[in-house]
Amino acid sequence: MDTSINKPHNVSLLLYHLVCPVKYRNVVFGSVRGVDTELKNICIEIEKRYTIHFVEMGTDYDHVHFLIQTVPTISPSRLAQIVKSITAREMFKRKPEVKAMLWGGEFWTKGYYISTVGYRGNKETIMNYIRNQDGTYHQIYYKQPKLL
Repeated sequence: MDTSINKPHNVSLLLYHLVCPVKYRNVVFGSVRGVDTELKNICIEIEKRYTIHFVEMGTDYDHVHFLIQTVPTISPSRLAQIVKSITAREMFKRKPEVKAMLWGGEFWTKGYYISTVGYRGNKETIMNYIRNQDGTYHQIYYKQPKLL
């Protein structure tokens, strides 16, 4: 997303790189058909409910990289909580075979990695990194930028 988000009292361009590992580092992406597509669909639904825009998303075996734009009222920890909780709950509903693989009843590990992404400095670097994950199975979602 190359445009700022305009709100009544602020204008912002906040980008975060969020990495979420699957519980037990199980290989879910690539071993269960359609999991990556369902994750994309769930993220699109999150965009409708929150001021969150998924700029890029890439899966790699046992973890997912997100490049997310949001507003200052959503903290990085709250952003991770929203993404992880909704995607996990919906994934188990839509793909019950995944729940059987993850015997503990959780889709994501408790931890995550999140960092800010400087628009002028390293946005392209992070985008290229997400696009070029190692591994034989890798899916990228390209979406046209939109105004939030």
